[in-house]
Amino acid sequence: MANIILLAVCLLAGIGLRKTGRFPVSTPSALNGFIIHISLPALAILHIHNLKLDGSLLLTAAMAWLLFGLAWPLFHFSGKLLKLPRRTVGALILVGGLGNTSFVGLPMIEAYYGKEYLGIGIIADQLGSFMVLSTIGILAATVYSSGDASPRQMLRKILFFPPFQALLLALLLRPVAFPGWGVTILEKLGSTLTPLALVSVGFQLQFGGLKEVLKPLAAGLGYKLLLGPALIYLLYVILLGSTGNVTQITIFEAAMAPMITAGIIAIDHELDPPLVGMMVGIGIPLSFLTLHFWHMFLTGIR
Repeated sequence: MANIILLAVCLLAGIGLRKTGRFPVSTPSALNGFIIHISLPALAILHIHNLKLDGSLLLTAAMAWLLFGLAWPLFHFSGKLLKLPRRTVGALILVGGLGNTSFVGLPMIEAYYGKEYLGIGIIADQLGSFMVLSTIGILAATVYSSGDASPRQMLRKILFFPPFQALLLALLLRPVAFPGWGVTILEKLGSTLTPLALVSVGFQLQFGGLKEVLKPLAAGLGYKLLLGPALIYLLYVILLGSTGNVTQITIFEAAMAPMITAGIIAIDHELDPPLVGMMVGIGIPLSFLTLHFWHMFLTGIR
């Protein structure tokens, strides 16, 4: 519950700071820079280093890759049909295709299923959402922000993306035991991600332009909260016949609100910041309602 309250407090703090004019207009750029270069790498090194790999959770790890892989062509072609700007399509792919499987997802798993199932959420987040964001997510952001980047430039963008570098470092350091003080430092630095990210999103969140982004907003949230998890349900339960708590929680994670960090990356690449802000700012509270109904539906899976 405390995590959910923190989400609301930080989002409202960002809105308040913008309205009072106490922080400069460049505040989001500074916050986003800290998140990308400090907070995210710290989390990657900390969690990937300690992650216990389990072959039985392959479908859980694959979920985020499938969601993003489906979102890219869906929004690409629907964007052409709706004649949406290229940067709007990029925002929909990045923010509509990635879920908040950690800061919102883990508390929701604990609330609806119990602490003993948090490991499933960590797999979905670290081997799924985070790795997608650090690889093909940053690729999508580059493609839709520049439009004419060469394969070499896109590869360079991924390789020099600080969280991706931290991911590689974490894998290399897996055999090495971290000292207690090192873990503490990484935890403290990583804990800055969510409050700073939500303050940044809140700072840029303006509902005055809601009418202009209503169609792409509905499309993005419709996919993230409803259609995407429904497709995962269709694939995992109907086609593959997978059942049980692991399957339930994997689909539950697929139904999470848009990923805050994906929103930060989208804004950093100037992919329709007003739309991104609304997708995160509206998507998180709206997901509390949709997740309740998903849980009611999923508990029927045996």
